[in-house]
Amino acid sequence: MPVQTFTTLNDPLAPSGTQPVGINAAGDIVGIYVTATGVDGFLLSGGTYTTIADPLATQHATQALGINDAGQIVGFYANASGEHGFLLSGGVYTTLDDLAGVQASNTVAIGINNAGQIVGTFHNASGDHGFLLSGGTYTTLDDPSATNGTAAEDINDRGQIVGIYTSGGVFHGFLLSGGIYTTIDDPLGTHGSMATGINNAGQIVGTYVDSANHQHGFLYSGASTPPSMIPQPPVTHLRRASTMQGRSLGLSATPTARTASSKPR
Repeated sequence: MPVQTFTTLNDPLAPSGTQPVGINAAGDIVGIYVTATGVDGFLLSGGTYTTIADPLATQHATQALGINDAGQIVGFYANASGEHGFLLSGGVYTTLDDLAGVQASNTVAIGINNAGQIVGTFHNASGDHGFLLSGGTYTTLDDPSATNGTAAEDINDRGQIVGIYTSGGVFHGFLLSGGIYTTIDDPLGTHGSMATGINNAGQIVGTYVDSANHQHGFLYSGASTPPSMIPQPPVTHLRRASTMQGRSLGLSATPTARTASSKPR
């Protein structure tokens, strides 16, 4: 039996909690840590923690949510005008605001693949929507089964996207592959399922809530293989929660670049 090793990860600046969220092939880890004054992102690489704090964020409100093999990091920051996605690449922060629809605000970049394609969610007057940013163009992603919104959580190098939609007040996972949406619902997820990650083999991970309102993790490896349930206690997520509604539209927007204020320590 292989040896299993667990390593505790605590950002040294985090008296109130550390939450790793993403990891790349080199083992670089991004996530969130909480202080007495707010929330900041972090990068753990080569044993060194580096704070990820967008220079436009106020009140220590930056979250690092995804990283690809090139070390590009995505997430979001908050200031007086709302939530804004960001890409940190080569030491430069670029704001990612999906401008689809009127009153668009609150863009959150969540996942990035090795081609630099980015997925996430944004909010406008009609609710929450997923997005794909590829080649400088934003495409809105709305699961056709959604009645209360869609959020895209991850994308692999094949361009397959997983995420969450809501219908009738219940969360469901989805896979978007080849232009086709497929619902991913764990059979034990009486009170909802969420698909949050996908690898290049098409394996999907997420969470579901059972009939007793207990939260569990799952691994989904294809239609012929039932999900592998990984029980875990209910948790309070630091990541932004989505309340969603859906509409389909694809528009372009011009990102804004600025220099980094990452703080290695």
